[in-house]
Amino acid sequence: MGKKERKKKHPKSRIPEFKTIEEEAEFWDTHDLTDYWDEFKPVKVRFADKLFDRVTIPVDADTLAQLEALAREEELNATVLVRRWVLERLEQEVRARGQAA
Repeated sequence: MGKKERKKKHPKSRIPEFKTIEEEAEFWDTHDLTDYWDEFKPVKVRFADKLFDRVTIPVDADTLAQLEALAREEELNATVLVRRWVLERLEQEVRARGQAA
């Protein structure tokens, strides 16, 4: 190639850039992954032994029943709903305090 190395040009991806996870999910709901197979590269994956720690909170029967009812409305279980709430609130608190997450 001569004295100067030429940069290898990668063809532009047919997969668009996504602004949100929801936007990406909508794209893949309407597109077939196998049509884009040539654009993916294998990756090495390492799994951690322990992905999550747990926090146990005591609640009375009425509170649990309310949580379960709200969760069912969103087609979730109570644990997932409470986790979502905690993560949302944590993000708000971190932002309000100007701290990095």
